[in-house]
Amino acid sequence: MTGWTWEYEGYVAADERLRESLCTLGNGYFATRGALPECAADEVHYPGTYVAGCYNRLTSDVAGRQVENEDMVNVPNWLPLRFRLHEEQWLTPDTATVLDHHQILHLDSGLLERRTRYGLGAGRALTVRQQRLVHMADPHLAALRTEFTAGGFTGELEVEAALDGGVTNAGVPRYRDLDGCHLTHVHTGTDTADTVWLRCRTRTSDIRIAMASRLTADEPATVRHDGPRVSQSTRLQLTPGRTVTVDKTVALHTSRDPAISDPLHAALARVGRAPGFDELLDSHLTAWDQLWRRAALDVPGEAGRILRLHLFHVLQTLSPHTADLDVGVPARGLHGEAYRGHVFWDELFVLPYLNLHFPEVSRALLRYRHRRLEQACTAARETGRAGALYPWQSGSDGREETQRLHLNPRSGRWLPDHSHRQHHVGSAIAYNVWQYCQASGDDEFLHTKGAEMLLQTARFWADSAVYDEHLGRHRICGVVGPDEYHDAYPDASGPGLDDNAYTNVTAAWVLTRTLELLRSLPEPRRRELVERTGLDNGELEQWEDVSRTLHVPFHDGVISQFEGYGDLAELDWDGYRERYGDIRRLDRILEAEGDTVNRYRASKQADVLMLGYLFGPAELREIFGRLGHRLDEETWRRTVDHYLCRTSHGSTLSGLVHGWVLARARRAEAWTYCQEALRGDIADLQGGTTGEGIHLGAMAGTLDLVQRGLTGLDTRDDALWLDPVPLPELSEYGFDLRYRGHWGVRLRLSHGRLEIAVPSSDRSAIEVRLPDRTVLVQPGESCRLGLAN
Repeated sequence: MTGWTWEYEGYVAADERLRESLCTLGNGYFATRGALPECAADEVHYPGTYVAGCYNRLTSDVAGRQVENEDMVNVPNWLPLRFRLHEEQWLTPDTATVLDHHQILHLDSGLLERRTRYGLGAGRALTVRQQRLVHMADPHLAALRTEFTAGGFTGELEVEAALDGGVTNAGVPRYRDLDGCHLTHVHTGTDTADTVWLRCRTRTSDIRIAMASRLTADEPATVRHDGPRVSQSTRLQLTPGRTVTVDKTVALHTSRDPAISDPLHAALARVGRAPGFDELLDSHLTAWDQLWRRAALDVPGEAGRILRLHLFHVLQTLSPHTADLDVGVPARGLHGEAYRGHVFWDELFVLPYLNLHFPEVSRALLRYRHRRLEQACTAARETGRAGALYPWQSGSDGREETQRLHLNPRSGRWLPDHSHRQHHVGSAIAYNVWQYCQASGDDEFLHTKGAEMLLQTARFWADSAVYDEHLGRHRICGVVGPDEYHDAYPDASGPGLDDNAYTNVTAAWVLTRTLELLRSLPEPRRRELVERTGLDNGELEQWEDVSRTLHVPFHDGVISQFEGYGDLAELDWDGYRERYGDIRRLDRILEAEGDTVNRYRASKQADVLMLGYLFGPAELREIFGRLGHRLDEETWRRTVDHYLCRTSHGSTLSGLVHGWVLARARRAEAWTYCQEALRGDIADLQGGTTGEGIHLGAMAGTLDLVQRGLTGLDTRDDALWLDPVPLPELSEYGFDLRYRGHWGVRLRLSHGRLEIAVPSSDRSAIEVRLPDRTVLVQPGESCRLGLAN
């Protein structure tokens, strides 16, 4: 790990899946895992390629039941390029002698480089150097340059490049009982002497996919069509010390693309006019340079290097190209098949970062949710509720994609999955709408699509709340909170929990913000919204009442995760750690023992403490005050302490949230959790999961930890609010942001001082509010402010 590179030395088969995920290259439209081009998919390697928003639905027989799943499709493999000496076996690191192997991910340029020296016996060696890019300027192009250098011999090298349509979704072992054959009608053809093509379609969603590949080499190629595969072979003459080069340029289109009539025609036309590798690299470098300038991040030391890697993968999944697509935030990026490429609540950790750098991307991701608002309203009606019930897992069309069975690999049993009861995802979407509009000043979106999503989410919460005469409060029953371990009461006949504190508090926030928005709307627009939705004053009065009376349970002077949480048994944490070591997935351990985590005060990840992640101390006190509770500093500290020692951190998001919260509640311990969040994927702390795809929410969340968590940065009331918390381990850092038309606003914290620089423009001054003062910074000016300890 250096400032701008991520490097691996030596070939270790057991590490390949992890390396492939972390060396994925993408551009927001599609991405390809960092597998070696000479290696096919097997137990070691998995060269997957994924197009944003390309899903297909299949039905499988599982445990005697018909199970339907929609997956992000592993599209045809454009990578294959293998090589061998004449009439000898194909060379791969798994079958030949590897004298040395070096893989370098260049973060500044979005370039993956590998250098491998194969030993061929009798003093002979073949050095292979490759440079790979997935083009950031033209999102439909990718290119692979391969250089061969002979050592100690003269001979003929056969090189075969291919497009392979015989791929399946097989990258996640626990899904292998499910049907993964998503492609059909695979056809191949030859266009010109140097260009071949492959086309196919998905089996049920009927998305047409086309690739065209151009091979450039010293010698002409022969073409072979072999079932779902088309290959181009050439024979190169090698002499000692002389390097020969083969370039492979590929274009990819699907029928979901705008402004095309036929994907195959578009792919052939694009690869036909694509320049050579050097020119492609130049424009690719320019595009990456522009991205890095817009997302400038200056954090010293190891933390800064990891943050740069995280930012790199966020930009590859959600780039400016995403603004033109109808896609959401895939929880595992475009880096693998875990979670089937579905969209969860992870955008809650992603959009706050994007809002202040690429607001057009945030808007596009929110439009993905708005396009599925009708489906969410249908889902609510089917449960007997008004408003919108967004799915916990979303894919192509917004229906609930959460599986109803999941496999415990520890016990081998398929178990009921009740996570679709995480209705709090609707509050996360509403929160993102509000945060985006506050950061961008996009009143047009807030008054139209944003208002519609907020209104229907508020309507769902108000209709879900049931008044309890005994408590004198409203209750929301039968849900699952962010914890996910608890999905039912011990020995209950059915799933669901009552009055999950996170769910109820965020529901109250949604109702309050929606009422505030409706009051502030221009009268003509308010009338349109009322007419379209049938909103009446009686409903608004109900919202006002529910927003003030939702029940928040407490026990032992702390906020209860849900009603009855205080009655659960304590777990022998030390005993389980002694027996099992890693107990992050405590739910699987207990189930395999014939027990259930539902009986214990044990959480997978932050639940109640998520409130401290979403809301600053002042706003959280205000929300609880509106609900009739005094949330003083001591109560919050006791709450933090209670859950801190009862969480197994079975999610990469858990360390992030705990680090964020502890930075203000228990500063001395914050850095331990921040480090866990930083290392989650690079060290594969979840035990093999990173090889199935990176954790995009955690990666973006670490960036936002620096951007908003440690600075206390908030965008509200037409101002930038800042309330920094100094961490000894991260006391000096800086970043650029984009705020309400101001590009490249520079913030830097160092030695108890805050520097703000606003580039010249015709925009108005930025109002900056600190706990003890307010300043105006005009365009073209900068200021330095001392911070109170």
